[in-house]
Amino acid sequence: MLHGPGGPCKRGICVDAEYSARPRRPGPYGPPRRPGPYWGPFPALRSMNVTLFRPALHSPLARAMLLAMLPGAGLLAVAPARAADDAARDPIGIWTGTLVADRGVCPETNAPSTLQVGTKRIAFTPGDGALVLHGTRDATPGRFHAQLVLSDMNRKPYPLVFEGKPDGSAISGTYGTPRCRAHVTLTRPKSNGMAHFLGH
Repeated sequence: MLHGPGGPCKRGICVDAEYSARPRRPGPYGPPRRPGPYWGPFPALRSMNVTLFRPALHSPLARAMLLAMLPGAGLLAVAPARAADDAARDPIGIWTGTLVADRGVCPETNAPSTLQVGTKRIAFTPGDGALVLHGTRDATPGRFHAQLVLSDMNRKPYPLVFEGKPDGSAISGTYGTPRCRAHVTLTRPKSNGMAHFLGH
């Protein structure tokens, strides 16, 4: 058997005794990891967990800051509801409700109606149909008026009129035509609360 500079050689392959005596490094996959959270393709999250979240658990100052932020988060959650509680103070937005017939034949009661209130104009769509009643907000606070005048088969005026006023967190209104009279309670859609709070 031949000998190389550091160890024996076999079939032309020499083994470096000094190299074989060195402690071997871990393979490409490294040593077995301890059980822990899986961070997927974002290993930086692990360092964030150490640098950001652990101090919040052990530092008295960080815990105090966390407790101080909780009331503010609660106010943000309650603020949209408070903004929608007073229709007289802040009526701008979308209001929906279903007409209830008081007299005559009212086909508009078969579907919800929509009232849209802007800074200067309002629009009421009875039964969410094709007819839209328009109006202008006047100087009288707490009053909403919209109308649309059509012509009947005899070419006589056929007015459609909506009158509304704030009622707590809702808008109470009446709708009338020559053949129908109905009342309605309009409220803000639940899905529209946050959008209204952030800017209508």
